[in-house]
Amino acid sequence: MRPPILPDFDPSQVLVMILAGGEGKRLHPLTLDRAKPAVPFGGRYRIIDIVLSNFVNSGLARIKVLTQYKSASLEEHIARVWRLSPILDQFIETIPAQQRTGKQWYRGSADAVFQCQHVIEDEKPDYVAIFGGDHIYKMDVRQMISWHIHEDAEATIACIPMPRGEAQDFGVVEIDDKGQVVAFHEKVENPPPMPGNPDMCLASMGNYVFDTEALMRELNFDAPLEESKHDFGHDILPRMVAAGKKVMVYDFAKNDVPGEDVVERGYWRDVGTLEAYWQAQMDLIEIQPSFNLYNTRWPIRTGVTHDPPAKFVFRDEAHARVGIATDSLVSHGCIISGGRIHRSVLSVGCRINSFSEVEESVLFERVRIGRHARLRRCIVDKDVEIPPGAEIGFDRERDQARFEVTSAGIIVIPKRAKLD
Repeated sequence: MRPPILPDFDPSQVLVMILAGGEGKRLHPLTLDRAKPAVPFGGRYRIIDIVLSNFVNSGLARIKVLTQYKSASLEEHIARVWRLSPILDQFIETIPAQQRTGKQWYRGSADAVFQCQHVIEDEKPDYVAIFGGDHIYKMDVRQMISWHIHEDAEATIACIPMPRGEAQDFGVVEIDDKGQVVAFHEKVENPPPMPGNPDMCLASMGNYVFDTEALMRELNFDAPLEESKHDFGHDILPRMVAAGKKVMVYDFAKNDVPGEDVVERGYWRDVGTLEAYWQAQMDLIEIQPSFNLYNTRWPIRTGVTHDPPAKFVFRDEAHARVGIATDSLVSHGCIISGGRIHRSVLSVGCRINSFSEVEESVLFERVRIGRHARLRRCIVDKDVEIPPGAEIGFDRERDQARFEVTSAGIIVIPKRAKLD
């Protein structure tokens, strides 16, 4: 199912709609007052930046971001950072939930698009790309659209090959030998294998391309159905398959991103849990990361800050007062003042004071670590001050009494928490 050479389709005839209204309950307390796509990632980015970068790098710059849950910080970020050129008819604009079709908020992914159908009617695109706003991956979306056009499909689903034993929590599609969907399987214990590989199956990424006419037809049919969950994966696409409509799979593992090595191809992470989110951050600091922030041919874009470069001070080895960071990402404005950082990700403006140690941790903006403090396997939200001498990540029972602690022992300290 390798995509053909890119056809000459007009990017201005593709409207992108990004679903970014997710509550992200399993990421609590990081989503206590922000939407999941607005959660910081990789030191200086937000999750939404990764998805938007994929589209802008793909030359698709007519984008609507559908928001709902605690969307203020997400909308502010997009308004301040993602300003494209109106003279070239490029835009990235947010659409908050407005109850345009009744007295209810979005009831599902399909209902979110249905309630914003006026945007599709205004723009009159040939194709609509509907993508989630909260996953970590790189993708040249043009290749998926080219596959959709080449196969003359009404809808195309991006899928990722996944070991069958790991797919119980995902929707899995069953296809024929031509890549056409013949059945959906929602979170089953024994998902069907993909053609030619009995150990793998095709899990839906929640990213779709539709012909506009087919999309509008299906949305209008689904909207009044009381028994529907108004969801693309649960209702719209299975109904299209059952009706004999041509729904194709695009194999994400075949996507070629400029500048990426073979080891980086097919990387996709659903950061829906605290442990998955922490692990995706740890992936960034590997010697050869499978998600590479340093590919200049496919940059992850975000806003420009005026913070100074990171600073490392003190080399008093006799008293173990050395400012040092190993296997880590350290953002602008950080000061490593005689402390030690190992396998960690530091966001903008963090301060690490003397004799402190931070290991396998993620620090959001402006976190301050006091002298002689020790942190291990922590996620610390913004504007938290860790007091001198504190030890977090070394006594599980004590940590559980004060913080959110996952089953894998990841400790989460909420925004602006006051610690004794």
